[in-house]
Amino acid sequence: KSPRGTAEHQLMAARLKQCVVRRRDGPEQHGVAASCLRELRDKACGVLAIDKAQEPITLVLAEDGTIVDDEDYFLCLPPNTKFVALAKDEKWSSKSLDSGTSWLSESVDEVDSAAEKWKQLARQLKDDLSNIILMSEEDLQVLIDVPRSGLAEELAQSETKVQVLQDTLQQVLDRREEERQSRQLLELYLQALKTEDSILSKVAEPEAAPRKEMDVVDTATSSTDASATAALSDQVLAALKEKPAPELCLDSQDLELVLKADAAALASALGWDKQKAGALQSACDQELSKRLQQVQTLHSLRSTSKGKKTLPWGDWPSAKRKK
Repeated sequence: KSPRGTAEHQLMAARLKQCVVRRRDGPEQHGVAASCLRELRDKACGVLAIDKAQEPITLVLAEDGTIVDDEDYFLCLPPNTKFVALAKDEKWSSKSLDSGTSWLSESVDEVDSAAEKWKQLARQLKDDLSNIILMSEEDLQVLIDVPRSGLAEELAQSETKVQVLQDTLQQVLDRREEERQSRQLLELYLQALKTEDSILSKVAEPEAAPRKEMDVVDTATSSTDASATAALSDQVLAALKEKPAPELCLDSQDLELVLKADAAALASALGWDKQKAGALQSACDQELSKRLQQVQTLHSLRSTSKGKKTLPWGDWPSAKRKK
C-alpha cells in the first residue's frame, strides 16, 4: 500500500469506536466497530439479524436504558460501551435493566404473612432505593406502617435514617393521591362543560327531535377470555374497576400485565366497552413509562457519580416538601 493509503486507513481505524450490541431479550452479545451512530445501527441490524420490517432500531445503553440518538453523545462514550438494540415498536422494559428493577421479572411467591411481606419489600429497597418509584400504593403503605425499630434492623440503618425513608414513602403516596384528585377534578370540569353544551344545544333547537344514545353496549361477548386475563388477580381487577385513576395504585409489574392483556378480554372482564378499556391501558402505559424513566434517570445520575455506587442513604431527599 502507498503511504497515503496507509495513513487514510489508520485515520479511519482511529475514528472507529468499539461497541458491544445485543437484543433486548437475547443473551448473545456481538462486538462491532463504528464511526457514527448510523453505521452502528446498520451493523447492529446485520449481526443481530434484525428484519428490515422491524427497522428503524433504537439504541439504548445496556447499563440504564438511556436512549442514544445524539451523535456527539455517542462520540463521548468510552470504548466497549454496551448497547441494547430495540426493534420497531419495542419498548425498554424493566426486564431489560441490569440492576435495580430486576426483581420485577422474577416470580414472586405468595406471601403468607404481613411480616414476611414487609421484609421482602425492605430487601428490595436495600438493593436499590429507586424501587420506591415502582411500588404499588399498598406496598408503600405496608412499609410506612412497619415499626421504625424493626425496619431499621432489617435495613441495617439507624432509626433516624429510617424515619427519613418512611417520610419519603409517605410523600410518594401523597403525591399519587394528589395526582388522582387532580385528575378527578379535571374529569368533573370536562363533564360539566359537556353537560352545559348539551343544555345550550337543546335550548337553541327546541323543535329538534330528541337524540338517541350513541353508546351501545356490546352484549355479544359475555364470556371472559381467561387466557388473556388469567395473569391479572381478582385484587387487580377490582382495583381497575373500582378505584379512580387505578394506574396510580398498582405496582409496575401489574401495570405490565394490564398492558399485555387483550383489550377485548380486559373490557369483558371489567364489564366495560373496548374504548374505555383501551383508555385504561393507555393510562397504564403512560404511568409505567414515567416510572421507568424516573428509575433510568436515577441510574444515569448514579453512573456518573465518582463511586458509581447505590444512592447513599444519607443523600436520600429530605422528608420536608418544598412548597
